[in-house]
Amino acid sequence: MNQDSTNNEFDVKDRDMIGRVTSGASAHLPLSDLYFYLTTVSWPILLAIIFALFGFINCLFALGYMVDGGVVNARPGSFADAFFFSVQTMATIGYGMMAPRSLFSNVLVSIEALSGLVALAVVTGLVFARFSRPTARVRFSRIVAISPRDGVPSLMFRAVNQRSNRIVEAQIHVVLSRWETTREGESMRRFYDLALSRGRNALFSLSWTVIHPIVEQSPLFGETAASLKASRSMIVASLVGMDESFLQNVHVRYVWTADEIAWGMRFADVLQELPDGSFSIDYSRFDEVVPAAPTPLDGAAAER
Repeated sequence: MNQDSTNNEFDVKDRDMIGRVTSGASAHLPLSDLYFYLTTVSWPILLAIIFALFGFINCLFALGYMVDGGVVNARPGSFADAFFFSVQTMATIGYGMMAPRSLFSNVLVSIEALSGLVALAVVTGLVFARFSRPTARVRFSRIVAISPRDGVPSLMFRAVNQRSNRIVEAQIHVVLSRWETTREGESMRRFYDLALSRGRNALFSLSWTVIHPIVEQSPLFGETAASLKASRSMIVASLVGMDESFLQNVHVRYVWTADEIAWGMRFADVLQELPDGSFSIDYSRFDEVVPAAPTPLDGAAAER
């Protein structure tokens, strides 16, 4: 099974852009989908936006209060007093030291109080949406190894659930993505599904070694390190499952480039038996690979 993608859909130089398609220049602007932007942007940027808007809005109301000097006990012409009166009004603090004196200032206080309630509701909703969004702490090995497994050349990588719970009914989908040229001379990126020896894990709690046998039906059959680099190939893995603690579906994706494929290597053993007969995993060697026993891979081992 394969899918085509013309080369103007996304920039393959950035592997994080795999699967991300834009429909025009407006798709790059945060205001074109503000809610999505605010729920996906990093926490530091979100907090900076909130602080900046809070300060900007209070500055506008402070200028309004200074128009007619309608704040009791505020120093004449003091922007600082007007600003902090605005902060107290928006936050519904009301220390009792400053108060509006004119009709204009009372109208501004009413508008600001309503604005503060709306802003509080919006910020609360955004923070709740970000905290309630299910996430998976799944770590993938930094490289993909190709070496014999049970006598068959196989592509392998590791995945580990870094939380102490389980991901129930975890499923993993692996795809080979590479540039090809059609008979008409058109260059496009194509995607090929890689069949796995085990693509489901009923209780994903520790480490999972994902294996794709490179048999004649495999899109990787006959490929070499040089050919994969020439076609700018990538291995894309997507894992989905249900977090048993939150009872919500989680998903995670990882992409390896051709330079991150280790030919003729296998992963080092990470399982250790303890004196009491139980086992533990040494995650310090999670990405470590060691040379595998040399086995010809369809006559292409010399190139690899």
